[in-house]
Amino acid sequence: MSERNTALRSVHDLGMAAWFGGSLMGAVGLNGAARDQGSTAAETARIASAGWTRWMPANAAAIGAHLIGGTGLLAANAARVQTQQGVAASTLAKTVLTGAALAATAYCRVLGKKLELSASDNPRDLEKAEAHPVDLDRARTHLMLMQWAVPALTGAIVVLNALHGEQQRPVQQQAGMMRRAASQVQAQLPHHC
Repeated sequence: MSERNTALRSVHDLGMAAWFGGSLMGAVGLNGAARDQGSTAAETARIASAGWTRWMPANAAAIGAHLIGGTGLLAANAARVQTQQGVAASTLAKTVLTGAALAATAYCRVLGKKLELSASDNPRDLEKAEAHPVDLDRARTHLMLMQWAVPALTGAIVVLNALHGEQQRPVQQQAGMMRRAASQVQAQLPHHC
């Protein structure tokens, strides 16, 4: 029933670990350090932006690894998703959460870039910021909320990964497949009033 997908699972889980851990460390450590060290809002934004910009390539690689591993695991477990009751629902929930985490991560980058441009000393960056004016207080508030949303969403994905691990136990697979088969048989029986 169950076969090994160690490489896919490792890529998937390491990617998620880096995405979750990096976003949590950024929200707590990097942003906190920027607030402690910045004497003005612009300086705080520059410090935080420099750290997030350095993290961005590693974060993109982590997200890519997670998505590649997840796609591979979904393909490897397609039959179980179709036949074991509960697996399709948890897979759908994980997919929705992953999409939300991706959207929150992208929105963080857009907001961060806007704040970065507005806090820059570079005249070209300031020109770009002036060409696309933004309510800085509102952008800061949204960014702060989104930077906490990312670890919350990715943390929920970690919990669903744990559920998927439990669902892969042989006893769980057998019981889930039997429940699915029973519900399909019952759905095909004629209903009498």
